Amino acid sequence: MNAKKDNNDFSLAYFAGGCFWGVEYYFNKEDGVIEALSGFMGGHLENPTYQDICYKDTGHLEVVSVKYNPEVISYENLAKLFFEIHDPTQTNGQGPDIGEQYLSAVFVSSEEEKTIIKNLISILEKKALHVATKILPKATFYEAEEYHQRYYTKTGKTPYCHRRIVRF
Repeated sequence: MNAKKDNNDFSLAYFAGGCFWGVEYYFNKEDGVIEALSGFMGGHLENPTYQDICYKDTGHLEVVSVKYNPEVISYENLAKLFFEIHDPTQTNGQGPDIGEQYLSAVFVSSEEEKTIIKNLISILEKKALHVATKILPKATFYEAEEYHQRYYTKTGKTPYCHRRIVRF
């Protein structure tokens, strides 16, 4: 069952794992995800643009907002996917994309989400991974410009910074 239709029974999750194009690509393919959008979170500038993020010190990360049906996919399974589609051990970006806007982070909306992320990090650390992913409180999400949305679908290209590595 693929829950791509919009309904009132949805939740939101926020993940930063490098360039948002690849993160969005993988989440949009997942059953239970209604929509994944590229955007920015965590900085001090209101309504930032992509140019602001790249060329000014705004403090934002490239983030994907994941609108999902919790009856089809759990927050924990989304978080597992997040840890499998990027390198959570890289401290300075993701793959060849280096810079603060590309850091690994999860923006949590509740103590329950925070606990789930901490537990998953603990599992990864027991597997000898030195996880650099930050756990941050949810902040205002700013949607990126239209040309960033579903970038790989529009261009027919495939992610160059992201690939799925089963870790759980």
